Amino acid sequence: MRPADEAELSEAIRGANGPLVVRGGGTRGLFGAGEALDTGGITGVRLYEPAALTLVAAAGTPLAEVEAVLAAERQRLAFEPADLRGLLERDGVSTIGGVAAENASGPRRVQVGAARDAMLGVRFVDGTGAVVANGGRVMKNVTGYDLVKLMAGSRGTLGVLTEVAFKVQAQPEAEATLVGEGFSAASGLAALRAALASPFDVSGAAFVSGQVLLRIEGMAGSVAYRAGRLRALTAGDWTLVEGAESAALWRAVRDVQAFAGRPGAVWRISCVPGEALAVPQALAAARVPHEALWDWGGGLLWLICPEGQGRVIRSALGERGHATRVRGDEAAPALPPLSPQVAALEAGLRARFDPRGLFAGGRG
Repeated sequence: MRPADEAELSEAIRGANGPLVVRGGGTRGLFGAGEALDTGGITGVRLYEPAALTLVAAAGTPLAEVEAVLAAERQRLAFEPADLRGLLERDGVSTIGGVAAENASGPRRVQVGAARDAMLGVRFVDGTGAVVANGGRVMKNVTGYDLVKLMAGSRGTLGVLTEVAFKVQAQPEAEATLVGEGFSAASGLAALRAALASPFDVSGAAFVSGQVLLRIEGMAGSVAYRAGRLRALTAGDWTLVEGAESAALWRAVRDVQAFAGRPGAVWRISCVPGEALAVPQALAAARVPHEALWDWGGGLLWLICPEGQGRVIRSALGERGHATRVRGDEAAPALPPLSPQVAALEAGLRARFDPRGLFAGGRG
């Protein structure tokens, strides 16, 4: 099912008799069982005002198209959504609606937040076929319910996005990354936390393959000054990488390129940065081979290990975070279990927005 516009989508949902799974560009796969509802026919940049830092696009618009429009005006999506096709071994084209539905966020989340923090407004079709609009084109827009934030990360379980409005950001004049060598995981994560606690406005803080990566962006003089101060903040062997070379480093972090093309299950774990070693230590104690890399100053852990380790991972993490299996066919559920309180809230929202239970996607 591939509607060409919002009206066709509304009609299709009203006429549906069984479960539907919302599909954008097919880059992240489908959760649940049901007929695929493809939003790829609802495309186009509807409004772009560079001076107002505002862009509105149909949900099926390819992410690459949106990024190209912004790049022509030296602007960008600040939350730098990832391209995980290499990691997940999938084809397809990422869409801006899929980015919003996933609440995507890359390394710059430590500075600017996730997709939800840049979303100004949404239009979507709920499970009754009704068209719902919420938000606007400025951050101070106030309405009774913040459905914009609700739809961010909903993974197609509450409705089908048809249009999203974003606040965008000017590209910085300069970018540089401090690359630190000679750190253990513990000392490297401590260096990330120290950098983020400093006043030097770090826009990326990762520990990958034994290297500490600290990104600074802005005016050239400010970047040079802050890089020098950060270098002095933590003892270590530091190298400064600038421009395109720096950008390439962060694309690799963003897209988890270190795990692409390798066998094994891949897990994405959000946790308190101070607890970032708990899961790798538990796997090591259980003599399970694994490799880890950390983003967001230790708040995001990417893990590759043999399949079948879901119970060990979630037991070690406990209530200190959330573990999502993003690749690998094993018995462990892909998404973390919900607490009774959150499950009750989610059930209430689904009953309101999808009373017929059409949207099977999201939790599988």
